[in-house]
Amino acid sequence: MPKQIWLLVIATTVNVTGASFLWPLNTIYMHNELGKSLAFAGFILMLNQGASIAGNLLGGILFDKFSPYKTILFGTGLAMTASTVMVLLHHDIVYYSIALILIGFGSGITWPVMFAMAGSIWKEGGRRAFNAIYVAQNFGVALGATVGGYVASISFNYIFISNAILFFSFFLIVFMTFKPMDAYIDRQMHTTVLKQQGNIKDKAAFISLFILCGGFLITWIAYSQWQSTIASYTQDLQIPLELYSTLWAINGFLIVLGQPFIKLLTTKVTSQKMQIYVGNTIFLISFLIALWSETFSMFAIAMVILTVGEMLVWPAVPTLANDLAPQGRTGFYQGIVNSVGAAGRMVGPVLGGVIVDMFNIELLFFILLALLIIPYITTSMYDRGFVLTRNT
Repeated sequence: MPKQIWLLVIATTVNVTGASFLWPLNTIYMHNELGKSLAFAGFILMLNQGASIAGNLLGGILFDKFSPYKTILFGTGLAMTASTVMVLLHHDIVYYSIALILIGFGSGITWPVMFAMAGSIWKEGGRRAFNAIYVAQNFGVALGATVGGYVASISFNYIFISNAILFFSFFLIVFMTFKPMDAYIDRQMHTTVLKQQGNIKDKAAFISLFILCGGFLITWIAYSQWQSTIASYTQDLQIPLELYSTLWAINGFLIVLGQPFIKLLTTKVTSQKMQIYVGNTIFLISFLIALWSETFSMFAIAMVILTVGEMLVWPAVPTLANDLAPQGRTGFYQGIVNSVGAAGRMVGPVLGGVIVDMFNIELLFFILLALLIIPYITTSMYDRGFVLTRNT
């Protein structure tokens, strides 16, 4: 890989490692340490994710109109400042919530530009440039989650300090090394739904995409429970913080190390629809195991199974969306897929928190198991009208 791609990989690893000290533990801290309801914690996480989406849109605008280097510097500078505020004032839920929202906004500005720069710098690398960032992200998740749980078990104060130090390190890397990358800018590498919006030219394809994304939304609503309600549930079962964080370390390392297995599996199961069926079945099995889990080892088994399903479903939906997209509308269709995934991450924690606060975690699991029937239906029928229209 070119030197600049290695710099992006290193910076990504540092940034995600810092973020991974914090995000798996947000619900636990707000609910167990600050005494807030799960519904309230879910609402703050929803605002965090919404700020991230707004940051994505602003990052795209700044990327198009100004310098990618200055855009990333602004985004990470904002996140670094917010993380510093969190170090000093995390005992106050108001300041904690504001800082968390600003971190989401700043990071949201940064990520689309990072991916766009990777594609601009190493055009001949194709998907390898984006895959390098993807692998670095998951390595950072695994590293941060592994260390973060042990740090939090000593004191949550150290979690916030570590998070701020790594955001500051990321800022320094960007400040000292990224400016020459402006020379490689390709403004066509970033696209958003707002930029691509216009009249829907192929209604059959768009309806098919809408149906497909209905199932995608459900899977993300279910998946987000692991970062919110299930996180708090593990604490109710007296599972130590360091072991809960280890679950996300398992997730990150398995995604990185499991790529050869997934490649082998997808060569055997070439149909993207079948990959979603298999992946969704694996999701169902993981939640069934989690329902009856009372020990770390059972949750670890459920996480391993969940991760395999994730590696099948997450790439399959964008691939099918790409197949559905009319010529010149690929960016618009991919933007919708990304927005639906973000919507699931926004709705999931709030929905799960309300159900658990009003009833119990067992009912939430049963509701999730019922909801996960929907992706089978949407996947089976999404292309029926599309195929019929294209053949007539």
